Amino acid sequence: MIRVTVWNENLHEQTHKEVQEVYPKGIHNAIAEGIADGAFEVRTATLEQPEHGLTQEVLDGTDVLIWWGHMGHDQVADEIVDRVQQRVLQGMGLIVLHSGHFSKIFKRLMGTSCDLKWREANEKERIWVVDPAHPIAEGLDQYFELEHEEMYGEHFDIPAPDELVFISWFEGGEVFRSGCTYHRGNGKVFYFRPGHETHPTYYNANVLKVIKNGIKWAAPVHGVRHYYGNHKPLETIQGK
Repeated sequence: MIRVTVWNENLHEQTHKEVQEVYPKGIHNAIAEGIADGAFEVRTATLEQPEHGLTQEVLDGTDVLIWWGHMGHDQVADEIVDRVQQRVLQGMGLIVLHSGHFSKIFKRLMGTSCDLKWREANEKERIWVVDPAHPIAEGLDQYFELEHEEMYGEHFDIPAPDELVFISWFEGGEVFRSGCTYHRGNGKVFYFRPGHETHPTYYNANVLKVIKNGIKWAAPVHGVRHYYGNHKPLETIQGK
């Protein structure tokens, strides 16, 4: 069973009535309930908890961490970012959603500004599958649509993805690399664009399917753990 932790800053839900109406139990619980099945053991964590709910014990017991953040990026302690980064390098999967592109952890792992164009106009988003053989796209049609979403547009200042799974088109004309995968150390990272807090995106069956596929893809492979540093020779070195 894959152990999943859904992290959400949980700030909009406390202060914005329109977000409360869409996600009365919080974005984290909407995602946790939406992905719940026999394949996952799911728990949640939020910004206001001690150590943001991401203690070393929690992270050591997490195979895949899902991250949603927006207005509280700067409130995430650098010590926790260091801790999450170390776990990713050790093999924990990380799925970064929507405005998590500006999170400290995603920018740390990408090494770029992760900036982009944006617009809130309640416009249609068409998400095209551009790598139909990829496991994250399993069970999807050629594309799916979200009737209302926030627009993200290129240029998206990220490193070239290891794999590009989805590209979004928006009603206003922009396109965006909306499903990107990376390998960092022993861990896998998946960025998935949809999920503005005022839209019911995380109740959409296709969005939840992508997240569940992403969890299965990002889950660590429990093979031999590589180690680093000074290394004794495997063979006799002549003259030694």
